[in-house]
Amino acid sequence: MTDPVSLAADLLKEHRESIDRLDAILVFTLAERFKHTQAVGVLKAQHDLPPSDPAREDKQIARLQDLALQADLDPEFAKKFLNFVIQEVIQHHKQHKS
Repeated sequence: MTDPVSLAADLLKEHRESIDRLDAILVFTLAERFKHTQAVGVLKAQHDLPPSDPAREDKQIARLQDLALQADLDPEFAKKFLNFVIQEVIQHHKQHKS
């Protein structure tokens, strides 16, 4: 029989391994997302479109908050996260306009 401390250490190790895998998935997913938003930025610059689209941003935030609720994730966290990503994307789009 394994003592409780060793059992807890094993469980902690398993959780951390899962977290590490999920972090890798997040990084690669964000990289893929930014590849597409970079392409959008180039298109916007080529066609003299504004770097931000507030109506789309609002729609995406509402969509992500709904997904967060479905996933049992705090919708306010999801909103903050998407707002951060959107601001990064807008900055990239502004760079393409220069």
